[in-house]
Amino acid sequence: MKLATALSERADLQRRISELTVRLRNNAKVQEGETPAEDPGELLSELDRCLVRLEELIRRINDTNNRTVSEGKSLTDLIAARDCLKQRIIILRDFLNASSEKVTRYTKTEIRIMSTVNVAELQKQLDGYSRQLRETDELIQGLNWTTELI
Repeated sequence: MKLATALSERADLQRRISELTVRLRNNAKVQEGETPAEDPGELLSELDRCLVRLEELIRRINDTNNRTVSEGKSLTDLIAARDCLKQRIIILRDFLNASSEKVTRYTKTEIRIMSTVNVAELQKQLDGYSRQLRETDELIQGLNWTTELI
């Protein structure tokens, strides 16, 4: 099984577990004399099977990510770098939006509001981070589709 397939199955299992959680909650109580819409015992059994499979997949995915190396970095290292780049880009983009907003003055006597940073320079930096994120993500995706799950 390819790593990408395992990642897809993990996502499906996580969705399924979330759905089972809701269904269990919906069938936790009924009025006296009524029966639940679904058997909580069956739902709990299915939840257990899903969690056992999820645990196995997570363990194997993590092991594969730690052992797969590209350009001198493990897949785990690449994922950490990608996640931090995403966060950096979100924060920087928000800061740039705030820094470049125009503040309208209605009279010349009103206080002038100025940006505290060089917006153009920071935008170039943001563009570099975005390029780096694309390249890192492409490398990770390529590895996901070519690496066998351990």
